[in-house]
Amino acid sequence: MSGVLTMETFVRPSVGSGATTLDAAWYTSPQVFAAEQERIFACRWLCAGRAESLARAGDFFTVELGGENLIIARDAANAIHAFYNVCRHRGTRLCERPAGRFLGSIQCPYHGWTYGLDGELKVARNMAEVAAFDRAEYPLKEAAVGLWEGFIFINHDRGANFERDFAPLIGRFERWNLGALRTARTISYDLACNWKLIFLNYSECYHCPLVHPQLDKLSPSDSGRNDLSEGPFLGGYSELREADTSLTMTGRTRRAPVGEVDGADLQRVYYYTIFPSLLLSLHPDYAMVHYLKPVAPGRTEVLCAWLFDPTTIARPDFDPSDAVDFWDLTNRQDWHVNELTQLGLSSRAYSPGPYSNAEGLLGAFDRYYRSVMGA
Repeated sequence: MSGVLTMETFVRPSVGSGATTLDAAWYTSPQVFAAEQERIFACRWLCAGRAESLARAGDFFTVELGGENLIIARDAANAIHAFYNVCRHRGTRLCERPAGRFLGSIQCPYHGWTYGLDGELKVARNMAEVAAFDRAEYPLKEAAVGLWEGFIFINHDRGANFERDFAPLIGRFERWNLGALRTARTISYDLACNWKLIFLNYSECYHCPLVHPQLDKLSPSDSGRNDLSEGPFLGGYSELREADTSLTMTGRTRRAPVGEVDGADLQRVYYYTIFPSLLLSLHPDYAMVHYLKPVAPGRTEVLCAWLFDPTTIARPDFDPSDAVDFWDLTNRQDWHVNELTQLGLSSRAYSPGPYSNAEGLLGAFDRYYRSVMGA
């Protein structure tokens, strides 16, 4: 198993002497944002959603990722595809619905070109008489697909190697059995800030005593230890102050642990950033994810989802609101200070400031981000 976690794996957050925040342009410039679309979102693995959304052959959902609209669908052989939502005839958008089920084929609403669930062109009306026309040359175009722990990732670079790129994470969170968890609740947020500020905020608890008093009451802000501290995947755990507690509105839960979580993990919450589109937190009794979609230099859409064991969801007394309400409050506290930071970055008075030793992952994020951007 890749990257097995041991007590020796984790280290206290630290940042090198002299590390500072980035210049304002990295968060405010339309030119930087445009460059990010080319150098990051057009060639990195972006999380499209969960495989649980595609239970049967023909099930699909559409998603906007990296500036492209995609149809994420399951075919009759159980394979998942990420089709560009573009007919090969005249470029018409094939599907307008956000989700649903194709009954055996995908048909263009304009001229009726029809594709199989695997993307093969099956019917091209009135094209038989066209010289040299070959249906085999016009399948739906696809992005690369990678599957990990129930999450669907896509990459606009068809040559990308998911197993190589995700090697540090493959098998790492096996005991949570994430692939079997199911989404019980989602909340959408529209933030007036740059996407990177959300990543940075998620990676430190220096702000927690001031911004999240309800969180600090249950989990000490200085208890963080990191095991992934360089590269595209960053994070580690924070401890709960007491045994048999949970990050809920009451601090308690009657839910059983997910997967095979036991021992020290019953008193820890693990937080990881998965560059550039996913935030993952693993709790003893649930998991939470944030899907990020940059919209503009100063605007980001975030979908937060709460995942639970399906047997827990099936209980007649199941109610996820204790965890959902806790994190909805925490999210909104974070979004407020992130938006305040975006406002400050837009001021002529801003200049880069020094990171504290509690912000080690922020320096690591900046280093990786700048390397990707060629800076």
